[in-house]
Amino acid sequence: MNLFFEESGDFKVGTVLSQAGEAYQVEMASGKRTKVKVKDVLLQYEKPAPGELLEQAKAVAAEIDLDFLWEVAGEEEFGFAELGAEYFGHAPLPFEAAGLILSLHSAPVYFYKKGRGRYKAAPEASLKAALAGIEKKKQQALVQAAYVDELKQNRLPASMQSMVLQLLFKPDKNTIEYKALEAACNELHTTAPRLMLATGGVATPKELHLSKFLFENFPKGAGFPSVPVPSVTAKLPLAAVAAFSIDDVTTTEIDDAFSVQPLPDGNFKVGIHIAAPGLGIRPDDAIDKMARQRMSTVYMPGDKITMLPDEIVNAFTLAEGTTCPALSLYATLDPKADWAVVSTETRAELVPIASNLRHNQLDDLVNEETLASGEGEYPHKADFAVLWQWAQQLEQGRMKKREGFGLKPEQNNRIDFNFYVENDIVSVVRRKRGAPLDKIVAELMIFANSTWGKMLHDHGVPGIYRSQGGGSGNGWAAKMQVRMVTHAAPHQGLGVDQYAWSTSPLRRYTDLVNQWQIIACAEHGVTAPLVAPFKPRDANLFAIVSAFDAAYAAYGDFQSNMERYWCLRWLAQEEARQVDAVVLKDEILRLVDIPLVIKLPGMPSVARGAQVTLDLLRWDEVDLSIEARLLEIAAASGDAAATEEYEEEEGADAQAEGDAVEPANPAAEVEIAEVKAEEPEVPK
Repeated sequence: MNLFFEESGDFKVGTVLSQAGEAYQVEMASGKRTKVKVKDVLLQYEKPAPGELLEQAKAVAAEIDLDFLWEVAGEEEFGFAELGAEYFGHAPLPFEAAGLILSLHSAPVYFYKKGRGRYKAAPEASLKAALAGIEKKKQQALVQAAYVDELKQNRLPASMQSMVLQLLFKPDKNTIEYKALEAACNELHTTAPRLMLATGGVATPKELHLSKFLFENFPKGAGFPSVPVPSVTAKLPLAAVAAFSIDDVTTTEIDDAFSVQPLPDGNFKVGIHIAAPGLGIRPDDAIDKMARQRMSTVYMPGDKITMLPDEIVNAFTLAEGTTCPALSLYATLDPKADWAVVSTETRAELVPIASNLRHNQLDDLVNEETLASGEGEYPHKADFAVLWQWAQQLEQGRMKKREGFGLKPEQNNRIDFNFYVENDIVSVVRRKRGAPLDKIVAELMIFANSTWGKMLHDHGVPGIYRSQGGGSGNGWAAKMQVRMVTHAAPHQGLGVDQYAWSTSPLRRYTDLVNQWQIIACAEHGVTAPLVAPFKPRDANLFAIVSAFDAAYAAYGDFQSNMERYWCLRWLAQEEARQVDAVVLKDEILRLVDIPLVIKLPGMPSVARGAQVTLDLLRWDEVDLSIEARLLEIAAASGDAAATEEYEEEEGADAQAEGDAVEPANPAAEVEIAEVKAEEPEVPK
């Protein structure tokens, strides 16, 4: 006797070897033996052989007209044998019954299974809906296949052209467009970004990286709605100064300027003048909401996305030849007492801006040698001499405080890299950190941020501070992590007792918030806590800190990625193949001419700072990867200077502060102000 039975949703045949109670011992055509329960048996028969019956049953099932079978079935539940008699016109033979079972089982749209060998025809409305759904899927499959064919020929289907970014960065995986893209990528052994580049959905790798950032961080676009330019309604005194700024030639958001006034007693009054949008923008107004949504200007080589609309920036930037509302910090200095600060004063006022000085015009004229000898002629020469003397004393004071915190002195021999992009041609300019112009700006910004941070603390007004040191956790990096807090706390890396970002209110929202608080202190004194926009333990202030941290981290990652992209573009542009690099740590190297960090697996152990020659094999502007092989290791005796110069690349020493300086690269805000831990994660 042979059996046709169901097992785990599949139909099988076999020959009975024995029966014991409610189970059969069955031998399959393959020779395998299995145990089959009586309740799972649908047919018992003698002929034909099991394998032959199964083939005949499949042939019967293929010929059955499901629509006719559904009509024959009626509305009541039935067994397969009953329906077989109606359909075939006679009691079904074993192979016919088996074929009918296979047909019923394979058509769940037509027949609902009600039990072992029992079914019920689907209601007419349900059947029509299901068949329509099946037809729709068939048509979608045809459309999807057509999309796949187009994509494989590097043509972007018309329906995908408006949803390229959605497909790349936040796809609905149930759409036929996504399924077609995925299928085409699998068949071509490529990735969705590369296929979109090949089809023209994305024009260039640069556009790909920028589009991803904008899609994730500026989903409504990077433009601004039209807003009225606010005016400063308060009557401000006119400062009797001729202030000047020091910035790169590409800087448009000029936040800070300086002035120097000789006093009759031989002292000097130095003014640090910060653009004051806080005098026109008010908390929760339309412009404030724009700034708070963005939190910061986004920098990238060759471009930037400003925190504020251009018309607002233009209204408050410290432009040459204008008289601008500013928040001024005046420090009276005694040159006879090592340029000690005798007193300070903060006030909101109108400041005449005499000059916007640019690095490219002054770098060759203003250096340590000319400042020491008095040689050369350049604008504000006497003022620079005073500022240089004071900046050096400020730095020495910070270093003593820093050493008091148990840290090594800063080293200013690190090389910075500035990116300039014009018509997609990139130039990378090396610039040694610690040049007089940089140091003057950096030290005066640190002084202002520290002084105003203390002012807020002394008046009992909360602010947004940067703090470093004294953290919890294992290891140096954990203890020296930079944190944002709403109370005064030491910044050990900078060597100051408190540090509140306040000097870039056109470019950072935290600075705008702090400016509102500082203005309240300057104008209202001891009653400032009552009138300041943000009160102690203000939940809104905590929310700003959290949102700023998240946005600033995302913007920093994007800037790093774009700098890496432009480094790779520079390699292609210069047709660089053999390049010099410096060992940062173990297998991590950085090219000498550009700030491109490479990991070289299997790199032999050499001293940190050693210079090597690499053969660049290939690089990829889409995933920002690069492959290289080692050609030569320079003699160790010549590496001492390089070791010292690049030690800070790994974060071994604190960076200097210069947060008010928009980078020479209009798009790369290198905050000279952020101090790294001694053992940070090395970039991949």
